[in-house]
Amino acid sequence: MDFFSIIALFGGLALFLYGMRLMGDSLKEGSSGTLKKVMEKLTDNPLKALALGILVTALIQSSTATIVITSGLVAAGILTLHQSLGIIIGANVGTTVTGQIIRLLDISDSATAWLRLFKPSTLAPIALIIGIVLIMFLKFRNSRTVGNIAMGFGILFTGLMNMTGAVDVLSEKGVFDSLFANLGTSPVLGYVTGAGVAFILQSSSATVGILQAFSMSGQLTFKAIYAVIVGIYLGDCVTTAIVCSIGAKSDAKRVGIVNILFNLSETVLVLAVVTLLHQFGLLSGLWDKVASPGLIANTNTIFNLSCALLLFPFAGIYEKLSRKIVKDEKVPANKYQDKFDALNPVFFGTPALALRSCYDMLLTMITAARGNLEAAFAQITDWQEKRAAAIDEEEDNIDRMTDAVSNYMLALNPHLKEENHVHIIDQYYKVVTEFERLGDHATNISEMATDMHRKDLQFSDKALHDLKVLKELIDRILDLAYQAFSKRDGEAAARIEPLEEVVDDMTNVLKEGHIARLRRGECNIDAGTCFLNLLSDIERISDLCSNIGVETIARINPELEFQSHDYMSSLHSGSSERFNREYHAAHDEFFAKLSAEAEPSEE
Repeated sequence: MDFFSIIALFGGLALFLYGMRLMGDSLKEGSSGTLKKVMEKLTDNPLKALALGILVTALIQSSTATIVITSGLVAAGILTLHQSLGIIIGANVGTTVTGQIIRLLDISDSATAWLRLFKPSTLAPIALIIGIVLIMFLKFRNSRTVGNIAMGFGILFTGLMNMTGAVDVLSEKGVFDSLFANLGTSPVLGYVTGAGVAFILQSSSATVGILQAFSMSGQLTFKAIYAVIVGIYLGDCVTTAIVCSIGAKSDAKRVGIVNILFNLSETVLVLAVVTLLHQFGLLSGLWDKVASPGLIANTNTIFNLSCALLLFPFAGIYEKLSRKIVKDEKVPANKYQDKFDALNPVFFGTPALALRSCYDMLLTMITAARGNLEAAFAQITDWQEKRAAAIDEEEDNIDRMTDAVSNYMLALNPHLKEENHVHIIDQYYKVVTEFERLGDHATNISEMATDMHRKDLQFSDKALHDLKVLKELIDRILDLAYQAFSKRDGEAAARIEPLEEVVDDMTNVLKEGHIARLRRGECNIDAGTCFLNLLSDIERISDLCSNIGVETIARINPELEFQSHDYMSSLHSGSSERFNREYHAAHDEFFAKLSAEAEPSEE
């Protein structure tokens, strides 16, 4: 009987841990989209940061997740270490909410019908029914996420009930008598037990929940559980510190160190105060009291909340100590280092934050490529060696960003469960190539300008006039491409294609005219070759912007994702009145400017 009860105990534990993980992961999945913005806005004040740490942890059911996310934001330069202090302390308070939920085990069968609705034996099947209905039969945005939250809640309580049932049987056999007696006489043993279990499970909430389940045997007392609860704090924060330190820079590692320092202080403070109160006889009514899930939940909350309020004024000391423990690392200066740091694997558990880091990097890429194109065009009429070197350096940065974000997205992809997140990363996979190629064309133009400078070649006034008009058109297209991606602006994206068609028309006309002049011997052959190559680069730039526009439209309208060719064909077939209208308007505008020729001179 003992053997089968032990199997039932561990089976219940497995269900409990899985339910907690499923509920926590789903809560993070559904809420992480707003976490970054909220954390940025509410950390300017230490008290706001403290409240934020409590609320976020209560929401996502994991202090580890909150602190790891905070570490990632610090690594990305979004938060400073000082701003993170309140969040770290608040997270340790927020994690007690789970224990307060689990205290529903205290509700007795003699309670009123309304109150009995909140008994785990009632809540569990209700939550499971709601979850399966949402997952299998209802189809609305986030229905699966909400369903998983409900399923996790139901599984969690089902596991708790299985554990408590097995504990009842084992307690009747006297299995726990000696163990619990030792916990009551040896605070050190209780402390080590709590720390060890929390370290193995990587969750203080889960460890407290297990303790609450064991308390249903009626053999745990306050003197046996207070040291266990305090030990849990240290075991959990060590795991968090390890996660924060993996591949992180100095300040991100310090987030984990501050968490350990706070929890060590909390340990010393609680053990000292409880010991003193017991010695003075102030805990005589509580010391041998049988611990219930409610007593454990309240003890955990009081310990954490009291220590947070008492130790919060000393947060600056933790920051200073963390800087002494973790020294600053010497890293090569890079103006985009914060963007590289933001591509942190700690965000994989909260995909919305990871995708935001990808977006920030991609936005930096298109901005850098756009700036490089502007500088490259300037080289044609005003070549500068310093500018040429700056273009090459920026191109190296764009290449490094391409590799970094591509590898990060590849590692992130298996963690994406939401359909919306999959659509986002699909677009990002495509545009990263377009942004990198924009940078390549800037390099091509710069190298052509350098070659012309060394050979002392110049374009004719006619060619310069034509290029000025063409550049005005390509600038408008680049602006629309940037707006389309940065703001997910379908209106801007739709305006690119008519302009791209005008670029094709204009480059064809300019090529034909230039070839005619070459045949007549009216221009320099070497300069003419450069002119033709430049037109090809400009045409390809407009093609890349067209791709960015189409990919943005497919992101907004996922049904077009695999029909982009048909979509483009329908536009160019003349079936879209809007496309025809905007194409003819742009064609007339820019060809009119093109016909206002400058005075001719030899190329």
